[in-house]
Parts: sequence; C-alpha cells; structure tokens
Amino acid sequence: MRLHDHQVLILDGACGTNLQEMDIPASAWEGREGCNELLNLTAPETIIALHTSFVEAGAMVLETNTFGANRIVLSEYGLADQVEAINRAGVQNARAAIGGKPGIYVAGSIGPGTKLPSLGHITVDELALAYEEQIRALAAAEVDALIVETCQDLLQIKTALTTCFDTLKSLGMDLPVMASVTIERTGTMLVGTDMAAAAVTFEPYPLFSFGLNCATGPLDMESHIRYLSRNWPGRISCVPNQGLPEIVDGKTCYSLKPAAYAREMKRLVSEYGVSVVGGCCGTTPAHIRELVHALDGVQPAHREVRA
Repeated sequence: MRLHDHQVLILDGACGTNLQEMDIPASAWEGREGCNELLNLTAPETIIALHTSFVEAGAMVLETNTFGANRIVLSEYGLADQVEAINRAGVQNARAAIGGKPGIYVAGSIGPGTKLPSLGHITVDELALAYEEQIRALAAAEVDALIVETCQDLLQIKTALTTCFDTLKSLGMDLPVMASVTIERTGTMLVGTDMAAAAVTFEPYPLFSFGLNCATGPLDMESHIRYLSRNWPGRISCVPNQGLPEIVDGKTCYSLKPAAYAREMKRLVSEYGVSVVGGCCGTTPAHIRELVHALDGVQPAHREVRA
C-alpha cells in the first residue's frame, strides 16, 4: 500500500519533549546540548527506542529526527559538514524501529530553521540551498514522504516547497509532500499571515496534505481547520500540541490528557474531514495509542469545498 491508499493517516508524537524525559548519556551530546539531531549518530539506540514506542502505540507514519538537520541550524553547533550523515542516520533509525512491519511509513521531517527570510535573517537563495541539501539527503536515504512543518513565514515555506518539488523533479522522484503552518494564538503565523492567505498561496503546489502543527492545542486550531474544511481542496492535517505549555516545578508541562486529546481529534476527523493526524509538543505514546483507539473505524467527513 501507499500513503494515498489510507483514508486516515496517524502520525507519531513529539520528538523533543519526549527526548527530554529520556535517559541520554551526557557524552552523547558532545558538548552540543540542544542539538537533538546529533543523537541520530551518537545515541541511535535512544532515537530507535523513541520511534519504537510510537510504532507500538500504533502510529502509521514516523517522522525522522531531522527537524533541524539542515546546514543553517547545524552550523550553529559546528556540524555543517554532517548534514548528509545526520539525515541518513535519521532515516535508518526510523526504519530500524519499524523492523520491516508493513503499513508503517517514514516521513523526512524538514523544519523552518532558525532564520526567516521575511525578517531579513537570511536570503532566499541561501535558504533554498540549505533545503536542497537536506531534501537530497533524505531522498537518497529513501524516505516514503517529506513533511515541511512548523512554518512561520510565508516566504520561508514557499522557498521550502518550491525547492522541494524542483529537487524531486531533478531526481526523477515523486514523493508525497506534506506541509503545515504554525498559527499562533493571535490567529496568524509569526510574521502575520492568516490561514486564508496561506491556503491560497499553497493551493497551486501538488501537496499530499496541508494543515497545522505546533503552537496550540486542537481546540485553538478548530477555527482554522473549519476554514480549510470549506476551502482547501486536498487532504487536511492537524498535528497539535497537548494544550499550551505550563511551568510546573520548573518544568515545562502540557496538560491535555490522552483521552481528551483523542476525543477532540476524533471530532476534527468526523466533523471537518481531517485525514492526517498526529501530535506535536507534549504528545506521548499514550496520546497516540488513545488516538489510534478513538479513530478505529472512523472515516473523515465528506467535504463540500467552495469553488
């Protein structure tokens, strides 16, 4: 089967917030604390264990631990020459967790980086070169799909997607490409773009799915999902945080419990036709397990999209 053959696709949960709860040897960081992507090389058993926990929970798609594995981000840790190795290892670790089980896919995670072109942090050409390098590495490692996520700048995601499809064309590959933007509680992306403008901008791209991830919980995403349900012609994705972060005893916590998360996500599928679901910050294997159970036998609502 292919990704296209599934009515509903269930992605895995958080990477960063779960790694924070795992026992990782200090030596694995090599003095580069915060560079989770380095762990693909220095602590593969940790990354495989994290992926495995989501496979056991029933996730259908594993995102690689490559969110920041582009030259721009890695250069901040002195690892600019490790782009190919880190991305390749990220895919291999996900494959190892799957262990050959059928019906589970690997999506190469591509994050926004740390420099936004609309704010003058970086030129479009520099950003495009960094994306191309990462996309080529993920494609060479034979991912099943690419996911461009947590996008906060219209120019950044246009650069990422244009580069993505141009690169795949040059490689003679036709991988599904998912894209999701991050809408803050203000109702817009970080640089002020609302969902309507984003949807119009990305409709011409041959995306597998388009939607939201990060920043808020599912309830705060509902109005944006409702808009997409009426106006976006393709698949809709929803990958929320587990509510808004709270500081409890000095630790960042997410309060949305697995049962409540699964109940809210089921409603987005059954009422608005969302067909790609998963979890961002704070999402544990328990959340995904509950989601899998809640969506058993559930079909996305039929949508009448405005012409």
